[in-house]
Amino acid sequence: MSKVQKNCSIHLLIISRKLRISQILFVLLSQYSEIILNSQYSTMEQSIENLYKLDGRVPVGKALPFGLQHVLAMFVSNIAPIMILAGAVGLDSSVSAVLIQNCMIIAGVGTLVQLYPVWRIGSRLPIVMGISFTFLSLAISIAAAKGMGVLMGAVIIGGLVEGTLGLFAKYWIKLIPHVVAATVVTAIGFSLLPIGANSFAGGQGAADFGSMNNWIVGTVTLLACLLCQIFAKGFLRSLSVLVGLIVGYVLACCMGMVDFSGLSNLSFIALPHLLPFTPEINVGAIFSVIAVYLVSATETIGDTSALCNSALKRDPQTKEMGSAVCCDGFVSSVSGLFGCTPITSFSQNVGLTAMSGVVNRFTIAMGAIIMIIGGVFPAIGYVLTTIPQAVLGGCTIMMFGSILFAGFGMMARSGFSQRNMVIVSLSLSVGLGFTQATGMFAIFPEIVRTVFADNCVAVVFLLAVVLNLVLPKSLDK
Repeated sequence: MSKVQKNCSIHLLIISRKLRISQILFVLLSQYSEIILNSQYSTMEQSIENLYKLDGRVPVGKALPFGLQHVLAMFVSNIAPIMILAGAVGLDSSVSAVLIQNCMIIAGVGTLVQLYPVWRIGSRLPIVMGISFTFLSLAISIAAAKGMGVLMGAVIIGGLVEGTLGLFAKYWIKLIPHVVAATVVTAIGFSLLPIGANSFAGGQGAADFGSMNNWIVGTVTLLACLLCQIFAKGFLRSLSVLVGLIVGYVLACCMGMVDFSGLSNLSFIALPHLLPFTPEINVGAIFSVIAVYLVSATETIGDTSALCNSALKRDPQTKEMGSAVCCDGFVSSVSGLFGCTPITSFSQNVGLTAMSGVVNRFTIAMGAIIMIIGGVFPAIGYVLTTIPQAVLGGCTIMMFGSILFAGFGMMARSGFSQRNMVIVSLSLSVGLGFTQATGMFAIFPEIVRTVFADNCVAVVFLLAVVLNLVLPKSLDK
């Protein structure tokens, strides 16, 4: 056998093994989803009232719209980091399509694990997971300089580190008392407002940013959400975001803002591709990514606190926060195996849950399954990508505001003592203020700029933790 023939045989063997592994993983996922649909809920009475309970079976026909609502609220934000990364490092369009498909499936898997834990991985809370924007700038930097293989190696190892930290949360979660959590949740709310505004105007960098069409579509979408929230009764009120999305999307179609031309080039079905890039070890890249993973863990803790306080009307348990971080980390490692950047909890979906009051795990699992199906059937995913940014912005404005409101409520429960006032006011003013003037960080090393310069949540969290540790308890006396 010639050298060329031998190399071809090796490559074919590797490809066939990857395909077999992908098929096995997909079968296991299908069985896992079937267990969710038919397990402990099979003996429970199906009721629409269970929408507002953590557990209980909801009729599938009633659950699907609420699950779809969650998918629509986060879909573009989930695929956008992958699309931006692919464009920045010059990946082939076919590779980009594979990564978009994979990231949809990973988001669905991460959400299912968060809802229905595997061992200690998953919080058992209605938290929706998706590809994180937090890693984007660092991911582009690493991939452009050292290749996608180095990036994926760092993502896999960093995820294992974060997941392990989650397993031992009870030893370090004391560093995050209620006032610190309240400050972080408030910072998350503030950080999301510009995102909602940019989407409303058409999306940052769009050629028609701030155009009349975007203003009209965004305003009509927002009004539809608001009117449904005010005048609708029963479960229809909880679907106000979905109603707004439908109204805005129909209007956008009538105004010629939706393009379906790409549908003709899509395959009917496609299985996820395992290891599109071979992971490589680079110590510098690993430590840089781990630093950002700590920020992601902070955001997950903040989202968990916001969800419990706003939607479940209670404080989160230590076990829940640790398990949420576990899911964040370990599923991110799986994401790296499929060529995607890390996942994290989506704050916009926390806002949606708080606004609608729908906390049922089974219902939100329907959304996760829709995401997975969208990844397997590319046409479904493509249709969802056609939703204009202005439509999403019209919906998210209200959702992001609800997170801010939850943060204010947590602060009120923490009390307005002198000590708490110093922690909250200084953390927020420095965190929100300094990150608006990113040039201030020019004197710091690149890793510091990457983690903190554009991430107000990371700055707020660090300051709040430090102030809580150093300020004397006697300050209130």
